[in-house]
Amino acid sequence: MNSSAVHRLRLISAPEGISFILLLICSVLKRTTSFDAVPVMGMVHGILFILYVVFWIQAWQAQKWDVKRGVLLFVLSVLPTGGFFAERMLSREERGELKPAAA
Repeated sequence: MNSSAVHRLRLISAPEGISFILLLICSVLKRTTSFDAVPVMGMVHGILFILYVVFWIQAWQAQKWDVKRGVLLFVLSVLPTGGFFAERMLSREERGELKPAAA
C-alpha cells in the first residue's frame, strides 16, 4: 500500500537512526576527548526525531494500524539501530509484501 504518510515515515527512519548513532558517538567523544559536537548533533537528532514522531502519527492514522504495530514503530525510534528496522518494515509494507495491519 503506497500511502504518502508511510512513505514520509520510511524516508525519515534511516536518517533518524543515523543521527541517533552519531549522537551517541559524539557523546562518547565529548567525554574522552576535547571534541564536542553534542550540541549540534543533539539539535539535528532532535529535529529528525520530532519529524519521525509527526510522520509516525500521520501514518498510524492513515493506515489504521493496530496498537501493537504503532507502538512497535515508536519503540524502534528510540533504539539506536531501530530506525533501520523501521525503514525496512515500512519499505516492505509500501511494496505490499507486508500487510499494513500486521506487525
